[in-house]
Amino acid sequence: MTERVLVVDDDEFVRVLMEEVLGQCGYAVSCAEDGQAAWEMIERDPASHDLVLLDKQMPRLDGLSLLRRIRGDGRFVDLPVIMLTADNSPEDVSEGLAAGAHYYLTKPSSEDVLKVVIKSALAESRQKRELRALAGRHAGSLGLLCRAEFRCRTLAEARDLALLLADASMDPARTVVGYSELLINAVEHGNLGISYADKSRLLGEGCWIEEVEQRLRSPEYADRVVTVMLEKADGSSRVTIVDQGPGFDWRSYLEFSPERVFDLHGRGIAMSKSVSFDSLEYLGRGNAVVATVRLPDDKG
Repeated sequence: MTERVLVVDDDEFVRVLMEEVLGQCGYAVSCAEDGQAAWEMIERDPASHDLVLLDKQMPRLDGLSLLRRIRGDGRFVDLPVIMLTADNSPEDVSEGLAAGAHYYLTKPSSEDVLKVVIKSALAESRQKRELRALAGRHAGSLGLLCRAEFRCRTLAEARDLALLLADASMDPARTVVGYSELLINAVEHGNLGISYADKSRLLGEGCWIEEVEQRLRSPEYADRVVTVMLEKADGSSRVTIVDQGPGFDWRSYLEFSPERVFDLHGRGIAMSKSVSFDSLEYLGRGNAVVATVRLPDDKG
């Protein structure tokens, strides 16, 4: 299936260039000359685009205002938006991240960087949609679960466990992506020792999954597991995830960081904290995290 990209920019030269470059990559490209025109296109056919490449400074409706409008509509919760801007000040970047931008690209960006970022954003969006489509199938029966302990070792097991935890939380659509992010972090960064810099390089080279699989087979890491404890009490579902790694300095990852905005990853913990859970707390040296969700009857 051909993936569809909407380019929103008031500069005709940029629109023509993006249409040519992305068309050569196999994407179906449509264009809008400002935020208002783009919103009318998106609202008219909510399923018409898989990604939005968005300029910030535009007449009628600027990029940031359009981004907030998209994020305020539940139909577009997983629609990735990449901001394309000449303003890369920390304040500008932080504002865009808080409004829900997936990535930032500065003008001018090389074709190679543009292609890698779009490919990564689309893959992330597909994974989120697939998780949400699977979540909720056993929410009724798992709502009866009060306490359980689990172990997982691989990325596939982490995904399956994220689905189970989300159903047990009684709010699967909201929580499944957050649980998945925390469990994947525990496997790859914790147990397998893939550093932040390692993952940046591996994603850029397109061989992240291969490195994960190789390390899972390595005697150094083969016996490591992630332990997960689920407890329900006092109107909340509390999930504790513990890996067997050395830990990390988690404090800078709880908020959106301008220093990492141009990376292909590094926003998952902050997104989980702000979107998926009612509270997120790291313990000790950082190899244990507690995610808490209020159960439905206790939500205001």
